[in-house]
Amino acid sequence: MLLDELRKRGALLEGHFRLSSGRHSNRFVQKFRFLEDPAFLAQIVEAMLAQIPALDVTCVVSAAVGGIVLGYESARALGTRAIFVEKESGMPRFRRGFGVAAGERVLVVEDVITTGLSVREVIDVVLAEGGTVAAAAVVVRRGTVDVGAPLYALLDLPLDSFEPDACPQCAAGEALDEPGSRFLR
Repeated sequence: MLLDELRKRGALLEGHFRLSSGRHSNRFVQKFRFLEDPAFLAQIVEAMLAQIPALDVTCVVSAAVGGIVLGYESARALGTRAIFVEKESGMPRFRRGFGVAAGERVLVVEDVITTGLSVREVIDVVLAEGGTVAAAAVVVRRGTVDVGAPLYALLDLPLDSFEPDACPQCAAGEALDEPGSRFLR
C-alpha cells in the first residue's frame, strides 16, 4: 500500500508546515522521498497510469522542478516525450524550445496536489499554445480540487489545511516548517 510505503520512507511528515499554497497543515508529503528511488518511482507511475483510460497522448507535461522526474518517468512508460513548464519572471511558460502543437493531446502530471495551482498553471500554458489536456494525473491528492480537466489520483490523502490567520497551530505558538520547494515571500 502506497500510504504505508510513504510512511516507511519518511515521506509523510507530522508537524506544523507551510504548504506551497501558503496554507498551513499538520501533515506534509515530502515528495522527494519517493522521487529519489527510480525503481519505486517506476512502480508508482505504473500504478498511477494504470487507473487512467487510454488517452492517446503524445506528450507528458509537468511543472519544474519537482514534477520533471515524474513527468519523464510517465512519458517513458507511455512511450512519448516529456517536457516541463517553468517560471520566468514569476510567470509559468515553456522555455528551452519546449512547446506543444495545436491540438496535441497532453497528459499533465504532478506529484502532490493541494489547491491545484501548479496543475492549473501547467494546463493554462498548454491551452495557450493550442494543446488539448486529455487529463491530469497526480500521485497524492490532499483534498478536493478542480483543475479544469479530468483528474486521476493514485492516493487520496485528505489533509487539514488552514489559512495562516485561522491556523490552530499558529494560535498555539508552534514553530512553522517550510519543507516545500516553492517559497512565499
